[in-house]
Amino acid sequence: MSANRTKGGDELDINDTLDERKEVILKAIISNYLETGEPVGSRTISKYTDLNLSSATIRNEMSDLEELGYIVQPHTSAGRVPTDKGYRFYVDRMMAEKEESEAAQGTLLERVDKLESLLKQVAKVLAFNTQYATMVTSPRMLNKRIKFIQLSQVDESNLVAVIVVGDNVARNQLIHVEQALSNEDVLKFNLLLNTFLQGALVTEINIEMMQTMKQQAGGYADILEKIFEGIVDAVHQAEETQIYTSGTSNLLKLGEPGDINKASALLETFEDKEELSNLASAALNSDENDRDGNIQIYIGDESPVENMKDYSIVTSTYELPEGAKGTIGIIGPKRMDYKKVVNTLKSLTDELDTIFRKEGKRGE
Repeated sequence: MSANRTKGGDELDINDTLDERKEVILKAIISNYLETGEPVGSRTISKYTDLNLSSATIRNEMSDLEELGYIVQPHTSAGRVPTDKGYRFYVDRMMAEKEESEAAQGTLLERVDKLESLLKQVAKVLAFNTQYATMVTSPRMLNKRIKFIQLSQVDESNLVAVIVVGDNVARNQLIHVEQALSNEDVLKFNLLLNTFLQGALVTEINIEMMQTMKQQAGGYADILEKIFEGIVDAVHQAEETQIYTSGTSNLLKLGEPGDINKASALLETFEDKEELSNLASAALNSDENDRDGNIQIYIGDESPVENMKDYSIVTSTYELPEGAKGTIGIIGPKRMDYKKVVNTLKSLTDELDTIFRKEGKRGE
């Protein structure tokens, strides 16, 4: 679709496509308006972008964008605010970026399946070589950032939120709302959520941020709170750690002869896995590494797990190229061959690092 309009005596060809300069300025106007709720002027944009353009040049571009229907000037001498067409352009660009991310995600999911099989194999090999009980956790991003949020309508009263966090880990969350929403309502919620949450650390999501967003939502504040809570739940689900174990049959041989009760309690710990998750977190967060780098050794009462205080635990951490870390642990008697266990763990960790580096280069 095209048309000709007169501006200052010159003909302006109106197209639905924008050149790079206009696109950057339009994105800056919308982002700034979503953040402040105030009309955006040329001086603000000159500070907001890296185009190094004068305010006069930006005013001319904003005038063109207004004629194109992407922005409007609510009052004479005021700045501009986005129109529905402007919002649509902004969201379509976001969706295009999301599709690129999803295209890469297909490969990522295949890689996750391979990683799960690899970690299960690691646990089995360690248990066979040491004749002790072993655990291996899936990698976890300690400083996970939200990469993208997309709300879509299922029906009038239900939304589905797709939240992409960390290393392109996607989570879906079904959110029930009491009030029917239009497509434009959902669109504006998408803009608001991504403006505040895109790029934010999971630990930065707090009540204060929620209150600021509710002010921006106006009469839809209660619905936004419901959506926000659903997204936070989904983000926390993404933090859940998978734990793979092996050698549990060796647990009955770890205690002193006749001490079957302690072995049974340890077996229950492996079946429940909550305490193993606490052990993994302690290994990842510990600041007291021994001389062997990321090797941690817990002897008896040093154990962070109550049912393991009659045993010894040796853990090591592995790291993916993206920074996600996981824990490998060996649980055995206090009289275990520490030198052999430490050397085995170090060799295995080095081998995993080599595998991950190769996989990382293939994905580049």
